[in-house]
Amino acid sequence: MTQLTGQPTTDDVVHLTVPADGGYLGVLRTATAGLAARLQFALDEIEDLRIAVDEACAMLLAIATRNAELECRFAVTEDALTVEVTVPTVRGATLPSESSFAWKVLTALTTAASAQAAAGRATISLLTRRASDY
Repeated sequence: MTQLTGQPTTDDVVHLTVPADGGYLGVLRTATAGLAARLQFALDEIEDLRIAVDEACAMLLAIATRNAELECRFAVTEDALTVEVTVPTVRGATLPSESSFAWKVLTALTTAASAQAAAGRATISLLTRRASDY
């Protein structure tokens, strides 16, 4: 797994919590696009990140507990956006392996992606830097 780095600038962390239901993913996609636009990402970079966030959320929704909430943390740095999505999981839940198609999508659309599942929660972290910065 790739180590995610980058320290958020002062007060540039946004937390959103929505029901763990596919009907609410549009809220997270819109927030992702707005924050990426704030960093002056190119339009295709914004769309790639929106797709990556949607894919990460879909992975988590598949293993979420009933009536769970999906927590999303956006950390804005000078040149990057880190998105961490977390959900409580059903007993015995596992995330797709890093060789799965879903992970291939995440790694193709972001600078770095990682996941962890422990203590009944799963988190997927995505880091995207502006193309001009890496």
